[in-house]
Amino acid sequence: MAASVVDATIAELVVAAQGGNHAAFTTLYARFHRAVHAVALARVGAADAADVVQDVFARAWTRLDSVREPAAFAGWLMTMARHRAIDRARARGGGDAPEREVAVAPAPTAEAAAALRAIRALPEAYRETLLMRLVEGLSGPEIAERTGLTPESVRVNLHRGMKLLRERLDPQAATGGTP
Repeated sequence: MAASVVDATIAELVVAAQGGNHAAFTTLYARFHRAVHAVALARVGAADAADVVQDVFARAWTRLDSVREPAAFAGWLMTMARHRAIDRARARGGGDAPEREVAVAPAPTAEAAAALRAIRALPEAYRETLLMRLVEGLSGPEIAERTGLTPESVRVNLHRGMKLLRERLDPQAATGGTP
């Protein structure tokens, strides 16, 4: 295992990390941190999302022995990320999405901030997959691997989510109306 954690499956990495292999856990972090960030960003501001990612992986390391089925690691981690992000949003006094963004560098443009608000208003399944694709740059198969969804489900979520996002960002274009 130590020779090639890069080529290992998620289940193999989980088993190795459960045995104390730090390199295996580092590889799990490398594979999943963008997906965890997207899940957090769907609910909290950028600065809080970074804190959620750190918290999720710190907790994952200490609770890794509770993963009974190593192949289910993705779902376990994403559930933990959702719960931590919801807790962070509540602690900030908001619902699911933040009222205000904490300053980050570089500051998002007005269009990017509007797009993020529109994405956060979408149903959770679309919100998370769109953020993984548009913000984190993950491909459909990468999103499927990191969420435990089938590639077909990811494709449908991305398609429907993009359609809803277009409608919310430009209602006239979605209805075929003229300006």
